[in-house]
Amino acid sequence: MARIAGVTLPPQKRIEVGLTYVYGIGASLAKKIIALSRVDANKRVADLSNEEEGKLREIIEKSYKVEGDLRRVVAANVKRLQDIGSYRGGRHAKGLPTRGQRTRTNSRTVRGNVRRTAGSGRRSSAEKT
Repeated sequence: MARIAGVTLPPQKRIEVGLTYVYGIGASLAKKIIALSRVDANKRVADLSNEEEGKLREIIEKSYKVEGDLRRVVAANVKRLQDIGSYRGGRHAKGLPTRGQRTRTNSRTVRGNVRRTAGSGRRSSAEKT
């Protein structure tokens, strides 16, 4: 069972996919890390030796901000935007899209209100009785 940056990687996945379970490591960065460590990309997480696991852990800890450190940096960036009163900071505070997407339609998931179709507003004859 491999633990990297405080995350237990799923043992049945290929190492290339397993690394993406760490916050801050996507598919392309996982490929770079695997190339640097010279580990077979098709190996399963459960099949990693201790040396290979150590190589991966060392490269990730020395070279990249991941998990808690990265989350802190992102939160600090958002807080800075809110503190200076920027437009983007206000959008973050309201939970709205910050990159110019339209909100008249779409962005339901970001806004958190899944609207239902309203209809005419009149009650049906079955509800009147």
